Amino acid sequence: MLHGARQHLACEIVGITSRTLQNWRVRGLADQRQTTKNAPVNKLSKKERDDILAVCNTEEFRNQPPKQIVPALADKGVFLASESSFYRILRQENQLHHRGHSAKPMAKMKPRSYAATGSNQVWSWDITYLASAVRGQFYYLYLFMDIYSRKVVGWEVYVNESSEQAADVLRKARFAEALPLNHELVLHSDNGSPMKGATMLATMHKMGVIPSFSRPAVSNDNPFSEALFKTLKYVPAYPTQPFETLDSARRWVASFCSWYNKLHRHSGLKFVTPEQRHDGIDIAILEYRKRVYKEAKKRHPERWSGNIRNWDHKATVELNPINRPSRSTEMQMAA
Repeated sequence: MLHGARQHLACEIVGITSRTLQNWRVRGLADQRQTTKNAPVNKLSKKERDDILAVCNTEEFRNQPPKQIVPALADKGVFLASESSFYRILRQENQLHHRGHSAKPMAKMKPRSYAATGSNQVWSWDITYLASAVRGQFYYLYLFMDIYSRKVVGWEVYVNESSEQAADVLRKARFAEALPLNHELVLHSDNGSPMKGATMLATMHKMGVIPSFSRPAVSNDNPFSEALFKTLKYVPAYPTQPFETLDSARRWVASFCSWYNKLHRHSGLKFVTPEQRHDGIDIAILEYRKRVYKEAKKRHPERWSGNIRNWDHKATVELNPINRPSRSTEMQMAA
């Protein structure tokens, strides 16, 4: 060019390629770029966005993530927007932040698989430390759970670890669940001495309980118990100071287990509580949520690009499935 910028430089300035300009000239067309953008038909209005923010900042929901808020609203017959919309709006308003100090999970293979299609078929248990007021000393929480419903079926806090105490918690848990001696039950744990001690194994044999163990030094083989301990220690109500006494530790654990079983909407259970799943009433709850979502789609079909959210009841829960998902997916299922 004798005057002005070269063609490829001019095209870069206006945001097109030389090939595009050549194509327009051949076809005798002017600038074909769209200068205005139309708002999508499914865009939420300002009032709807404000309503979502208002709900998220209420006393009831301000400490809960959208994955807990949306099912809770559905149980009340209310649908404001999808879970992803909640997350997007909170992120745009700088109200979405990671909590806790947990490390990134690691993927590992699993041993033998067990499947539960109902309550009290496969249990999992483990022991975790609770800090005491004496430096270097701990209380020990024994926690038994049902992997199908995630319900805490038995627990106790002691000042030490022993096979005898583990056997006692198992007996109490079976009694609380009213299980007969001939009831077939798989009990999974790691390879610690309380789990494989003579008293515990003898008690399991007497009750007809089938033992299942993780591989040595592989905590990932017991994901349901590990995830439950993570929930316990990262819940906002977890004490910031060590437990002063054994009784104070027991009172707190009793409060946590009551909340977890009766009020906590579990992400691995389509956000119903462990007790609802354990008692079999989760099916009706999930069917009601389906109706709420279908009615919402009828009112605003333009906001749905596909089917409604999947609220189908999950009939089977596997422990250490053969075709194992990634650890991040597995921890989400178990949390």
